Amino acid sequence: MRRVIFSLLIFDSMFILGLGGVRAQGAGAQLIVRDKSGVSITSLTDGDRVSLGIQLDSSFDTEMQVDFLLDGAESPVAECRIPSGGNTCQSEAFWALGWFWSADGTQQPRRSLNAQIGGQPVAGSLSLSIAPRPVVMAHGFNADFHTWDAYLGPQGYLAELGLRGYAVGDGQVEGVMNTGSLSNPAARTNTIAGNAAILGDYIANVQQATGAQKVDLLVHSMGGMISRYYLDRVMTTDNVAQLIILGTPMAGSACASLPASLGLLLPATLEIQPAYMVGVFNQQVVRRQGVPFHALAGTKLQDTVASPCTPVPSDLVVTVDSVKAIPMPVEEISLLHTELNTAPEVFEQFVTPLLETPPGEFEVAADPPAGSVAPLELQFTKVYTGHLDPGETGTVTIAIDPNVTVANFSLYDTSRSLEVRVTGASGNEITLDPEKNGLIKVDDPSTMVYLGYGFKQPKPGFWVVTLLTTPETPPAGTDYALSANFDGGAKLSANTSLTVPRVNEKVTVSAGLTLEGAPVSLASAQAILRHPDGSAETLDMPITGNSATLEITPRSSGLYGIEVDVTALAPDGAAIDRAAFLSFEAQPVSIEFLMVRALAGLGVALVFAGVFLVLRTRKRRAG
Repeated sequence: MRRVIFSLLIFDSMFILGLGGVRAQGAGAQLIVRDKSGVSITSLTDGDRVSLGIQLDSSFDTEMQVDFLLDGAESPVAECRIPSGGNTCQSEAFWALGWFWSADGTQQPRRSLNAQIGGQPVAGSLSLSIAPRPVVMAHGFNADFHTWDAYLGPQGYLAELGLRGYAVGDGQVEGVMNTGSLSNPAARTNTIAGNAAILGDYIANVQQATGAQKVDLLVHSMGGMISRYYLDRVMTTDNVAQLIILGTPMAGSACASLPASLGLLLPATLEIQPAYMVGVFNQQVVRRQGVPFHALAGTKLQDTVASPCTPVPSDLVVTVDSVKAIPMPVEEISLLHTELNTAPEVFEQFVTPLLETPPGEFEVAADPPAGSVAPLELQFTKVYTGHLDPGETGTVTIAIDPNVTVANFSLYDTSRSLEVRVTGASGNEITLDPEKNGLIKVDDPSTMVYLGYGFKQPKPGFWVVTLLTTPETPPAGTDYALSANFDGGAKLSANTSLTVPRVNEKVTVSAGLTLEGAPVSLASAQAILRHPDGSAETLDMPITGNSATLEITPRSSGLYGIEVDVTALAPDGAAIDRAAFLSFEAQPVSIEFLMVRALAGLGVALVFAGVFLVLRTRKRRAG
């Protein structure tokens, strides 16, 4: 027993001496937090870049590891190593993400920083004052900062968490995006790239106003596309902690073809379409700069007949599959697109847990490979457009071919005031029912569709849609766009040979029609080409059997939209009407490209000159 006690006393003495007297001189340990400039601080904003240091009264005989801990955090937030013979060390710089929050979501405006050496606590701590990160919000298509009214102000959702919210365009700092005018839909929008630059300026202004180095970025709909472009192409400093996404169509939304066919809200209505997002945007915009993505998808529409221009499940204009088209965690909720940015359950169940992410829980996102999952290919009719003045009615006749199992009709109305009557192929008027036909009206221009309804097992033949003005129709009248998409029946496949050509480089547009896998000869084929300046022209497509092709040579850079419209007759004589919506983005010819072409041309000329000289020399010798 004496030997055991003696051994324990020796071990305890060696332990104290080996740590350089940590137990005895812990009170002499000084903890230091330095900002990104190396200045010692005692207050910071969640997400700021800092480094942690310690200085002791005496040195160590051996190298020792120092772990820094925040009170309430389970794991160390940083570490450094005191060299043998030294008494101080400084950690690598890192982002103090989550320091305002504890693991249970409790706010931590004051927090203690502690240290351990060799696994043993050092007496003394440093008290820090911590402010929360600001939240920057970006709205979507055909909207403005009022998208975030539920989040803003002293009664808003963010105030409940003690957070300050900034919505792009709200006037708190400078910066206004243009994704479409509610009062003037014919006006041009900014491109995604143009809005991304504005978003960058707005974030920089928020940083200047608050002193924060990082913000949380909360986005709705097209705001997610703009934010992706910002992270990939615009952001030069790591100023975004995380991207929180509500209903962004990462593979586009086919509903955008309705306003685009009227020439409205361009180029936004072309950039939202699947052809652009899948064929152009997702092939190029992939860098995340380490920012983690978190997305929410609406699943309110589950029945095919209730979804006018998208597959199901859908939030009306954005499918779950479109949200999931790029790699990232996606949660689902049974809400419409226009509810994702207003519903309290979205804030409570999805947004709040992300904003309250504690230290150590922020991932560093890797960049995915270029490309995305292509959306389910829909089969649309051509888009029928027109204008109605007050008191007028209009009719649209749409052919439904055999073997169509579901027919969905979608209407875009600039005034959101029209009513519809539907007469089936039998000649009988059909009373539309919300349950049976999925009749839905949405008085929100950001949805790209105003009214939708559908039919299961529709009778083949000609269906007539009568459009009626109402007392709410404005004196100037209203423009409309109407289309139908079908499950089953004939299938139109269309594509472009290039999605990112150079100016003056030929692009071949091809289209082919089949019915139950067999080719169907085309009766007509046209392409409505919309130029980057918004002007449009209709071009005939030469037909060979069941296919049609057209060569287009872009003369200016920018985004081109193409609506391919074909008609045909089924073997039983039934009329077939199909459309496809394509796009390509012409790139300007760079000086480098011209130099390469010139050098290549010079090389060819020199080869020909050399061959000519050789032949001439041989001829002379032969003579």
